[in-house]
Amino acid sequence: MGRIDRFEDLDCWKASRELRVFATREITPQLPVEERYRLVDQLIRAARSTTANIAEGFGRRHYLDNAKFIRNSLGSQHECLDHLITGNDEGMISDQQLADFRVIFEKSSALSNGYASYLARTAKK
Repeated sequence: MGRIDRFEDLDCWKASRELRVFATREITPQLPVEERYRLVDQLIRAARSTTANIAEGFGRRHYLDNAKFIRNSLGSQHECLDHLITGNDEGMISDQQLADFRVIFEKSSALSNGYASYLARTAKK
């Protein structure tokens, strides 16, 4: 891992960005019009929250605050997965799209959990 000068340097932010982009570019355009103010809106909000929370936590410049926002991002990542599972259950999202999303989700959540662990260890020093 190289030097971290800004939140865009964080691997967990990069992975969450991939999750956000996949959800908003690959999934939401294909959802039915009647889901515009239901599933689409919720999915976009949750996806945007994944990166926004990482950025906000980084900007707090305090380990414990940062860790809190990473946990918020993780919650939003799981919310996105649940929305895609719902879409799949209701026949709006294919099994393959859900599987593709799960790969991105697993990477994003693993990197975010790793960063949260690092912050917790660093705060104890």
